[in-house]
Amino acid sequence: MQSKTVLGFDFGTKSIGAAVGQEITASATPIGAIKANDGIPKWEEIESLIKEWQPDLVVVGLPLNMDGTEQEMTQRARKFANRISGRFGVKVATQDERLTTADAKARLFELGGFKKLTKGQVDAVSAVLIIESYFENQFS
Repeated sequence: MQSKTVLGFDFGTKSIGAAVGQEITASATPIGAIKANDGIPKWEEIESLIKEWQPDLVVVGLPLNMDGTEQEMTQRARKFANRISGRFGVKVATQDERLTTADAKARLFELGGFKKLTKGQVDAVSAVLIIESYFENQFS
């Protein structure tokens, strides 16, 4: 069985966290964060990640309100996901990302205290958690 490679993005207006995961291990590794200008990334950076990792699937975190309703950022993340699909012809899925930022901060804090909590690192670890929760939903 061939393991699927998944690229994950934690969409934000200033920074978009990126991570790569393997379906076979259901785990992911942070890649870093891509700067965005009001939610618009440097598309060349997204393209180079897609070329480098050749993902079978791209998962974009969907920021929902705690009660599950959508907000403005939900629409923007969905638009970002659609653009990736349209531009690069890759399969894209969205994943509920409620609590991933808080979880990412907690995970980084366990690893090294406040020194580790840079915005880019939090966004990248959030992308890891988005991929991992996507895998959990696939196998549950």
